[in-house]
Amino acid sequence: MTTNPFPAPDDLTICFAHVAYRLESTFARRQTNLRQSRPTEARIATFQVWTPAELAARLQEADVLLISGFWQNDLLDSAPRLRFIQTIGAGYEQFDLDALRQRGIRLANASGVNCNAVSEHAMALILALTRHIHTGRDHQRHHVWRGMIGDLAQREDELGGKTLLIVGLGKIGSRLAKLAKAFDMRVLATKRNPATAAGPADGVYPPQRLPALLPQADFVALTCPLTPATEKCIDATALARMKQSAYLINVARGGCVDEPALLTALQSAVIAGAGIDHFWAEPLPPDSPFWDLENVLITPHTGGETRMYEENLLDILMQNLNRLWRGEAELRNQVV
Repeated sequence: MTTNPFPAPDDLTICFAHVAYRLESTFARRQTNLRQSRPTEARIATFQVWTPAELAARLQEADVLLISGFWQNDLLDSAPRLRFIQTIGAGYEQFDLDALRQRGIRLANASGVNCNAVSEHAMALILALTRHIHTGRDHQRHHVWRGMIGDLAQREDELGGKTLLIVGLGKIGSRLAKLAKAFDMRVLATKRNPATAAGPADGVYPPQRLPALLPQADFVALTCPLTPATEKCIDATALARMKQSAYLINVARGGCVDEPALLTALQSAVIAGAGIDHFWAEPLPPDSPFWDLENVLITPHTGGETRMYEENLLDILMQNLNRLWRGEAELRNQVV
C-alpha cells in the first residue's frame, strides 16, 4: 500500500465523471469565490467527463475522482495517479475494496447527500398514492372528469392514524419518519442496531422483526442500502404478509425487491399498489408490464435529484480533501 503524501492543492487534478450533473462548473464557481476572498489560495485543476469512453481516455490525469455509475474495476489499471475516490451516491458495491486498499486509494461515499430529497420523494409518493394524484393525471391526459366514488375501499384516504413501516432507519429513513409524524402517522422502523436510532419513530426493531411488522403497516417504505441482508427482503412471502390495502414505496435499490413477485402481487391485488423509484434494469424497458399498472406510480430513479445535489456533494468532497491535506486518517463517510 502506498504511503506517498496526498498531493497539495496546486498539484491536484480532480476528474468529475457523471452523465448529467454539472459538477465541474459548480466547483469552478466555488474556486472563483474562494480566490476573490483569499487570493493566495491555489487553484485546483479540474476536468469533467460525460461518458465512460471519455473517462477511460482521461483517467490517467486524475488524482481525485468523483464518480458513480461509470465505474468499472478494470479502470484501476488506467489510473496511476489516483489517490481518492468520492462517490456521487451512497452506494459503493461497484468498487473492489481490496484492490483499492492494495493501491492505497481512499474511498468515501456520499451518504446523506440526498437525505432531504429522497425522504421528501418517498413522502410525495405516499401522498400521491393516498390522494390518487397518479390516476388524476391520467384522467387529465384523457380529458376525463372522474365522478365521486361511493365505494369506501376505492376512495382517496387520509394519512392521520395510518402506520408507516420504514425498512432502514438511516439518515433518509429518520427524516422520512419526521415527515410522516407531521401527518400524524404512526411510524415503525427496522434498523440493524436499534439502539442507535434517532428521530421520532414510535418503535424501532432489528431486521429480523420485519415479518412480524409487515401486517401492521399501511405503507412499507424501503430506505435501506442494498446488501446481502436486504437483497429481495421484500419477496412473495413478505408481500403476502402485507395488508391488501397497503402500499409499497421503494426509494432504495431495485434489488431490495423481488420484482416478479411484486408484479404478481400488484396484478392480483395482493397489495393495493406501489410507488417505485428503482428497478432491476434501468432504464425500465419499454415493454415492462409495470408501465401499464394503474396502481403503480413510477419515477425514473430521480428520488435523489435536486437542484442542490452538486452543492451538497461538493460540501462532502471539500471536507474530505481538507482532511487528506491535513493528513487525517478518518474521512467523512469513509469506506476505505
